[in-house]
Amino acid sequence: MLQPFQLYEPTTVTEASSILGDLGDQACAYAGGTELLLAMKHGLLRYAHLVNVKRVGLGGISFDEEADCLRIGATATHREVERSALVAARLPLLSSMERHLANVRVRAVGTAGGNLCFAEPHSDLATVLLLHNATVKIGSVSGTRAVGIADFLVDAYTTCLRPGELLLEIAVPRLSGDMGAAYRKFAFFERPTVGVGTALVATADRTTVAEARIAVGCVGPMPFRAAKAEAILAGVPLAGHAFDTALREAADEVARGCHPVDDLYGSGDYKRHLAMVLTKRAIAAARDRLHGETTDDAE
Repeated sequence: MLQPFQLYEPTTVTEASSILGDLGDQACAYAGGTELLLAMKHGLLRYAHLVNVKRVGLGGISFDEEADCLRIGATATHREVERSALVAARLPLLSSMERHLANVRVRAVGTAGGNLCFAEPHSDLATVLLLHNATVKIGSVSGTRAVGIADFLVDAYTTCLRPGELLLEIAVPRLSGDMGAAYRKFAFFERPTVGVGTALVATADRTTVAEARIAVGCVGPMPFRAAKAEAILAGVPLAGHAFDTALREAADEVARGCHPVDDLYGSGDYKRHLAMVLTKRAIAAARDRLHGETTDDAE
């Protein structure tokens, strides 16, 4: 049961920032409230004041041609991202991931910014954004600042937001045209136990891996880039025994470096095994995308 709280409905970033700054730890901003209100109902969180930011004007999805990145307003819902023709055309991996996120009720109400600010460890969105090297724009009465997604997420349920700050926008760079990408996850109870995103860039002759990215999420407090596994794939031919060997070695490296946490969604050993299996599948799917095969980018 929800405990009584005072609701504020500011219409500008400055007004919202001022309220949050004045009220401190007793207040929390919310938009969709799919995570926050559930935690409050169960008594896991308690706030005397909630600041509704849906009227502040932080929605919308656009593409910045000059910066070659998608800009997602903090209060844009998952459903809006999922159904956006612009997202599907420019960032198909993000579009595919959103189609498989939670359930349609959550996607219709929950927001991209709220998902990141709650910093739930089992987040598909954060993992895919890390793969894209996304940044977030943060604002307050003092001005704005940009932070990389890896620095924005500090720990489970903890971000780098300072008192009075709001997440305003997510900037997601587009993957290059010669990059194949895929996201694979295993989930039950509509939350992923493990999620792995991969992206491979081919050399000009399309025979060799020029760059590899691997983002692993949901196994621990925060998603992370598997730098050692990425290095194993760089410079490897895209076909034959050498690729198969590198794929297995990269997956083994992800399993060694993922440091999983035991929780309701699986033991550490179980998650480590899943991380290895899903990394293999995601790398293979990314390679298939480079070869023009049209499987779903996110499953």
